Amino acid sequence: MAKVKGRQSRIENLVVIGGAPVRAPGVVWLVGAGPGDPELLTLKALKVLQGADVIVHDGLVSDEVLALATSTARLISVAKRKSRHSYAQDEINRMLVAFACEGLTVVRLKGGDPFIFGRGGEELAACREAGVVCKVVPGVTAAFAASASAGAPLTHRGSAQAVTFVTGHAAKGEIPDLDWESLGRANQTVVIYMGLSSAATIGERLIAAGRSGSTPALIVENASRDDERRIATTLAKLGVASAALTGPAMLIVGESMALAIAGGESGLDAAAIPAMGARRVSDARGKA
Repeated sequence: MAKVKGRQSRIENLVVIGGAPVRAPGVVWLVGAGPGDPELLTLKALKVLQGADVIVHDGLVSDEVLALATSTARLISVAKRKSRHSYAQDEINRMLVAFACEGLTVVRLKGGDPFIFGRGGEELAACREAGVVCKVVPGVTAAFAASASAGAPLTHRGSAQAVTFVTGHAAKGEIPDLDWESLGRANQTVVIYMGLSSAATIGERLIAAGRSGSTPALIVENASRDDERRIATTLAKLGVASAALTGPAMLIVGESMALAIAGGESGLDAAAIPAMGARRVSDARGKA
């Protein structure tokens, strides 16, 4: 069963047609909740969130962001974790449409940005097909938060003339069919979402495509949150450095990652990285 809070809707949205009350059409808002820090939520996202009757949210949306909703809003978790989905995507699509058809203001609250590996396009298409008004509020995607907290720019004159966002997780848990030859070129940043479990294979394929094993890489777990953890490493050691992590993490590969803020135990071997405090950085670069 879905987790539900505040079952009483705040707004009835009733109009009178021909003497009989008829519920006015509702609306679905696809809202980016950002990477977790509530201060990274946009003003528009906050306004829409606080006007919602129903909030259908991902598991990656932080408790601090959910706490900004009104006490009368219904909170429904549709959390997805690897190999464990509480709701299939088709079920979520039907849920959004059904609530809107009841005349409710529905917020589909998604971690990061709805259109950056957030399946927002699928939900938008489902609403359009059903004739439901759907609006989008962008959010701060995790890559931006990870880059900013580490002080490592995704683009940088002289070392990163391009940045590419890719997913490390395809259907059925397979490695996605990417243009590895293009991604293997130097002087660009490659940001991998959902790539923690496939980090070793991704590193091998980038090296096979021509990327130097000594290319700096940065892993950021729980970007922007109090328990954020950063590991500076190299492409050749990406898999080893990722092995100790379990939370949602970004893998960022590129020459500009050499600018990541240093800290922690310099030169620490990636195979022996212990749990660290908030926003600490391990330097596991060593030699490629």
